[in-house]
Amino acid sequence: MSAKKILIVEDDRRIAQNISRGLQDEGYTTEVVYEGLNGRQAALQPGIDLLILDLNLPGLNGFEVCRSVRAERPTLPIIILSALGEIEDKVEGLALGADDYLVKPFDFRELIARVATCFRRLAISSSIENEEIWQVANLTVNTTTKEVRRGDTIIDLTAREFALLEFMIRNRGRVLPKADIAETVWSLNFDPGTNVVEVYINYLRRKIDRDFEPKLIHTRPGMGYVLKEERE
Repeated sequence: MSAKKILIVEDDRRIAQNISRGLQDEGYTTEVVYEGLNGRQAALQPGIDLLILDLNLPGLNGFEVCRSVRAERPTLPIIILSALGEIEDKVEGLALGADDYLVKPFDFRELIARVATCFRRLAISSSIENEEIWQVANLTVNTTTKEVRRGDTIIDLTAREFALLEFMIRNRGRVLPKADIAETVWSLNFDPGTNVVEVYINYLRRKIDRDFEPKLIHTRPGMGYVLKEERE
């Protein structure tokens, strides 16, 4: 397995280089950037596995870098490393999406421990994220565990109802002809005389739409059905 790559965004060159050398001694690879705009751009590159971020940066401050990077890369571990030690600064940094906040001056052993903790958390969350979850509005469908929810309410579906809902949510926003639904969900050549699709669409509507807002299953006369959130 290749070494994890850590980006250090720190305007104090001595501190940045000391951190870089220490991390390399621990087996990590590093990249150093000394100002905020280039730091944000570097953090958005796919080869970066963790970001160590100062707050007092030229060009773009660390709070804005953290906010922007977290929006674009929601799972990238971010450790803020700053001389700003007030509780308000810590709260703001964590609220913007940082995973940890370490105040300067610091013991390098503590930084190494926090880096390792971030990578452990990421490994655990990655195993959880192997579950496949689809969402439209407040409807969530976990195709791994077969759990369906509207908001906080668990919806019980039969196997066939779940298969129909899964087909629709995987194709959310697309109008699905009855023939395509029948062929995919029932492996049937569609018979225009059967109403099996309409029956199961009605079953789904009663369970996931009738008592909830917004309504998500919509009929397109002469064309089929679509699962989507329609805004006024």
